Amino acid sequence: MPALEDVVDLLHGWYPPHTADSWDAVGLVYGDPEAPVRKVLFAVDPVLPVAQEAAAWGADLLVTHHPLFLKAVHGFPATTPKGRTLAALAGAGCALLAAHTNADQAVGGVSEAMARALGLNAPEPILPAPADPLDKLTVFVPAGHADRLREALAQAGVGRIGDYDHASFSSPGEGRFRPLQGAHPAIGSVGEVEVVDEVRVEVVVPRGRRGEVVRAMLAAHPYEEPAYDVVELAAPGLSPTGTGRIGAVPETTLAEFAAHVAGALPATAQGVRVAGDPGRRVRRVALCGGAGDFLLDTVARTDADVYVTSDLRHHPASGFTERGGPALVDVAHWAAEWTWLPVVEARLVEALGDTVETRVSTVRTDPWSFRV
Repeated sequence: MPALEDVVDLLHGWYPPHTADSWDAVGLVYGDPEAPVRKVLFAVDPVLPVAQEAAAWGADLLVTHHPLFLKAVHGFPATTPKGRTLAALAGAGCALLAAHTNADQAVGGVSEAMARALGLNAPEPILPAPADPLDKLTVFVPAGHADRLREALAQAGVGRIGDYDHASFSSPGEGRFRPLQGAHPAIGSVGEVEVVDEVRVEVVVPRGRRGEVVRAMLAAHPYEEPAYDVVELAAPGLSPTGTGRIGAVPETTLAEFAAHVAGALPATAQGVRVAGDPGRRVRRVALCGGAGDFLLDTVARTDADVYVTSDLRHHPASGFTERGGPALVDVAHWAAEWTWLPVVEARLVEALGDTVETRVSTVRTDPWSFRV
């Protein structure tokens, strides 16, 4: 069975903590990284009823979307709501991990899961995230040492492109040099021109690791003065991660689409609120899991016919509709983000197989109880 640190590494690989917003608090909140994990429970909110469900089921790890401690605290006594939640988990030996804004934007994250649940075809980010900056390292090495150098570079973390690693390009050539007095050549003699069959090796390098990679290359290279260059690459485009999602749906009316949304999401007391002409044609849908009024101006500039999100306030929604842009569909925050739970559960099962048992929480943590 995996250790907690192994499960955390998987989740952080899918939803890297460094991609979370600066104000957020994500990652492992409580637990021993070396402890074994047999059962994992997934939920939106780290609240006492969910902690009690985790304890009753015997979960070793609770993964939630919302953080337990989003703001700094000086303590968490069991006389407070957050303290009671943590005490219930700690008493049951259950760890806690939060994946919040780092899960919102990711491939396979919250907004993408919501897009899939609503049937969007080929959803793309509304605001794509900029791709990580890259360099290209080119180094010339004797042919007999090329494999060892390529492996050393791969171990240093270069040559990673999407879901591929050890990526490089090599081409043969001829190297010429003359060692001068004081040199200690690996090949050739001082004062004599040497001709060597060499290989030109090219790899992509995360810019933040440039120094570390160059040092690894120099350590693995047989020459005391290797020939190499590092070039900063232009931005290769935009990554598949980003804020919100936009995509196509089979043509329908706004009223029919709203009914489809209500059926696709877990039922809540709020239901589905709509602003717009019920007969309006809907072909393109923009959405954002969770509170999404910060995207209203951006959505207004897209070709979306409707924008689906949560927690829309009166004045921003009113001003948006007055501009004659997309219709609005407001859904419960909890229901929108719940769609991610089966997705991350399936990813973990695919990665770990039957070494762990998983469950999506059955506790409805939407704060609203009924509507009059």
